[in-house]
Amino acid sequence: MGQLNAGIVPVTPFQQNCTILFDMDDKQGVVVDPGGDIDKVLAVLKENAITAGAIWITHGHIDHAGGAMELKEALGVEIVGPHEADRPLLANLESQAKLYGITDAVRNCVPDRFLSEGDTVSFGQHAFEVFHCPGHAPGHVVYYNRAAKFAHVGDVLFRGSIGRTDLPGGDHAALIASIKNKLLPLGDDIGFICGHGPGGRFGEERRSNPFLV
Repeated sequence: MGQLNAGIVPVTPFQQNCTILFDMDDKQGVVVDPGGDIDKVLAVLKENAITAGAIWITHGHIDHAGGAMELKEALGVEIVGPHEADRPLLANLESQAKLYGITDAVRNCVPDRFLSEGDTVSFGQHAFEVFHCPGHAPGHVVYYNRAAKFAHVGDVLFRGSIGRTDLPGGDHAALIASIKNKLLPLGDDIGFICGHGPGGRFGEERRSNPFLV
């Protein structure tokens, strides 16, 4: 098994961190949260000779799932996640696009498989545990690789901040509970990539994030 690696492709005006997780040896991987600019994502895969075997979604907001169906068709792979509680959001991506005045191709997303707390997803020999972490969105999930001490937390947690909870289905108390009860107990040394901006480590957030201390 080669080393787990991650590349970030900022996409759309939301500057969302579309993430390519892949094995350094065999270049097999997955694309997490293709919110749009799919031509750019495909170009990065090609330039780095990475074969994406699936699309993983953290939650159903347009900046994370708006390009999922287009990428699914381009790659011929399945869309996995998020939790089924985000089904209504995914079914209304086109309406979200109109609200934001987005004219790029956005299509409602129909995952091939929803995920639940305790599920495991993988590519090659890299296995990720699934945590259902509502609050920012009802069906938000986090992908955690125990061996690499790494988590993709989507919009649950940011460096120095947390996900917004003023969108439909948002719940501040639930979000704080998700972070404090599910993520931080994994350990201070866990590194994370989030949906926007730079990542960090859980320990630093536990000590200094103003929303958590």
